[in-house]
Amino acid sequence: MDIRSTDTSLLTWTGDTLALGLPEGAVEIAGELAELNDKLGGTLGELISETEFEGKLGSSAATRLGGGGPIRKLILVGLGKTADFDLQTLRLAAAAIARLAKQQKSQALAISLPVVGDQSATAGAITEGLLLANHQDTRFKSTKEEKGAKLETVELLGLGEQASAIAKAEQICSGVILARELVNAPANTVTPLTMAETAEQIASEYGLSLKILEQEECESLGMGAFLGVAKASDIPPKFLHLIYKPQGTPKRKLAIVGKSLTFDSGGLNIKGAGSGIETMKMDMGGGAATLGAAKAIAQLRPEVEVHFICPATENMISGRAMHPGDILTASNGKTIEVNNTDAEGRLTLADGLVFAEKLEVDAIVDLATLTGACVVALGDDIAGLWSSDESLAAQLQEAAKLAGEKFWPMPLEEKYFEGLKSPIADMKNTGPRPGGSITAALFLKQFINNTPWLHLDIAGPVWSDKENGVNNSGATGFPVRTLVNWVMANN
Repeated sequence: MDIRSTDTSLLTWTGDTLALGLPEGAVEIAGELAELNDKLGGTLGELISETEFEGKLGSSAATRLGGGGPIRKLILVGLGKTADFDLQTLRLAAAAIARLAKQQKSQALAISLPVVGDQSATAGAITEGLLLANHQDTRFKSTKEEKGAKLETVELLGLGEQASAIAKAEQICSGVILARELVNAPANTVTPLTMAETAEQIASEYGLSLKILEQEECESLGMGAFLGVAKASDIPPKFLHLIYKPQGTPKRKLAIVGKSLTFDSGGLNIKGAGSGIETMKMDMGGGAATLGAAKAIAQLRPEVEVHFICPATENMISGRAMHPGDILTASNGKTIEVNNTDAEGRLTLADGLVFAEKLEVDAIVDLATLTGACVVALGDDIAGLWSSDESLAAQLQEAAKLAGEKFWPMPLEEKYFEGLKSPIADMKNTGPRPGGSITAALFLKQFINNTPWLHLDIAGPVWSDKENGVNNSGATGFPVRTLVNWVMANN
């Protein structure tokens, strides 16, 4: 899809399909809309009247125009209340337009939406909505050809020259789409080995450094928690450390650590019927977003050094599997009584966090499909956020707001750590059922000393069972855009 911006107005544009965004309320045919209505022989007014279109958020209408006029098809999308307009309004409108244009079999499309913030931000948000809604993962279908015409060109009207903003949005979306495709792929396709290959491709294409720690190196570093999870798999673990460095002296040094369980059987505490075991290919959603962010950031080239860390393995069952009741020793020397082998992600992250802090970074963010408890608390659209540092939490929230991705700050209630105490080790890997996402965050906190740290539980938003905003069904690529915004804000 070729997306470009132009000074052309909606009154002078001619082509296949014109899409307009209109605010909520009784849509008045006046000013430019009146001129456009005259140009279209009254069709705009008829479409609004016949569909009772009122501009409500999520509403839409479309029609084909006859008579051989300058425009063949007309699309309307509702923007909701003017007071609520933000960049996410533009993304959602652009996503709705992309889907309607596909239904209308449009090849050339022009979009007229209001400016939010400035023209550059507006062009970027519209581009993101178009690209993310248009993305279809058909890699595993035997027939991949789309029927009918394909949307080829899009012009963003009235925005002037915004090529750099569009290119930036395309680079960010390339990272989101990488994360989506990693999560969408089955566990017989995405393994620790292929995650390592993906990291190698990113490093090779964009000039990043890559260190892959094999099992022996992990053993020498004392990564007993990570390796305890990995023991049962026939596929060797890969501890991935991808490094982006700017050309000059970096302004900041950051680390992103993503949970990278390419399949989670639950181990000997095996996931039973109704547990969603068939969806556990998505348990590397944190690692997928980490690699997606790496791909985007490598193209954007900020003056910030970023370390992307993915402790990749499977959690399987075999004669070598860790047992409930085993005691593991993490790389910071802390001992863990494993009272549930299905709480394995926090074990892999423990050694990932210790490794990240040894890099002497200014801040660490980890992200993981960690707990069902967080989904129960916040639902499918909102991720949980825990942090030891208020400033870092505020940075992430601002980055998320710009991305249109939702996080809710959760408490690090130290009292709840009582539920993790073990009579025979420093801690257990799970606590009581109440507050399960909080005790999981408190567990991770034990592997950070002094570095500002933030934990994201993304178990809900990493996947969507149906079309939702800019996402189609399946993997969403959440929260690549937030991570990229956070890094760029430190630039």
